[in-house]
Amino acid sequence: MSSLVFYLMVFFGVGVFFLFFHLMLGKIVRPATKDLSSEKLTIYECGEPTVGSAWIQFDLRYYVVALLFVVFDVEVAFFFPWAVVFGDANKLARTDITTEERAQISNELLQTGIPPLEGQVQGSIDAATAHAWAVVSFLDLLVFFGVLMVGFAYLWRRGDIDWVRSTIAERTTGPPVALPVHKESGELVSTGSGS
Repeated sequence: MSSLVFYLMVFFGVGVFFLFFHLMLGKIVRPATKDLSSEKLTIYECGEPTVGSAWIQFDLRYYVVALLFVVFDVEVAFFFPWAVVFGDANKLARTDITTEERAQISNELLQTGIPPLEGQVQGSIDAATAHAWAVVSFLDLLVFFGVLMVGFAYLWRRGDIDWVRSTIAERTTGPPVALPVHKESGELVSTGSGS
């Protein structure tokens, strides 16, 4: 068994142990009440009053906000590996670093775990190549960030970021229209062709 599989199994075992340990500890320590008082049934952190069955459709704003958070959170996580490579490439692009520092940074960048192919020499990266890769990675980030901002602008324009869309829609509509009333009787006049 390789050391990576061993570490993954240890990590998984410790995670499962902590999960069940804390669940069981909570079950033992917390008071057991079967009381369903009105105080227990009040709204808790969601803001929506509990009316009717739990099988009805919930307000979609929660789903949209959660989905937007997950999308942008995952996208921002892609910045970290890029920042590491970009920072190392910028260090290598400097001409005032020593040969030992250049070899160390190059080995960190080139260390993929894949052995070099036949005839391929794994050595240090020169300053010109590092500068070219730093420019390429910076342009790559600009494209990535631009796509992210286009999506953000689309969501903003569509109104998905606004929490209360109904009040915004009410503000954009004009004043209420007066209905026609018959002068003598005071009854509403029919405007449609109904039977």
